Amino acid sequence: MIALIDYGISNLRSVQKAFEHLGAPVTLTNTPDQVRRADKLILPGVGAFAAGMDGLRQRGLIEPIRQRVQDGVPLIGVCLGMQLLFDESEEVEPGAQPEPGLSLLAGRVVRLQGDGIRVPHMGWNQLEPVRGSRLLRGIQPGAYAYFVHSYVCQPAGEDVVVATTEYGQAFASVVEAGSVWGIQFHPEKSQQTGLQVLRNFIAA
Repeated sequence: MIALIDYGISNLRSVQKAFEHLGAPVTLTNTPDQVRRADKLILPGVGAFAAGMDGLRQRGLIEPIRQRVQDGVPLIGVCLGMQLLFDESEEVEPGAQPEPGLSLLAGRVVRLQGDGIRVPHMGWNQLEPVRGSRLLRGIQPGAYAYFVHSYVCQPAGEDVVVATTEYGQAFASVVEAGSVWGIQFHPEKSQQTGLQVLRNFIAA
């Protein structure tokens, strides 16, 4: 079972339709028991980091997700879902402490910065692979994907970075560590590039 995690703030239907288009039905999941039974996990997301963690916490999903990752179950985080994989985010009220994340990957989430850029970063931009990854099989360097985000991930180690994208700064747009993947772009809006990424995840 491929479980699409519903924690209350995600645009789930478009992601679900993308998987269905590829012949891989997904099960909408919002209970710990369903997460524990899943063969693969998708953590989508739009919106604020703290709201995302609150949604997971209120549904009792944090520890089941962590346990399934420890068991080696493949998990992909999409957009906000990628950011939630990390230790903490500075997307908080002024003066507040960083918001803790899932800590499946070491690092933090910071606001996009760069001279003359508009935030959020919205639109098509290129993926520049920095190492091989099962997730990017069949995708050429410089392929375009569709982004909508104001914050980016800063992994603690460069070894988890699979691809970067340039927008005011080079940021990690695809990450991988063991059975955990993250993509900052929206695959369901990224045409053939996005569909190929999802095919690769299905085959993982």
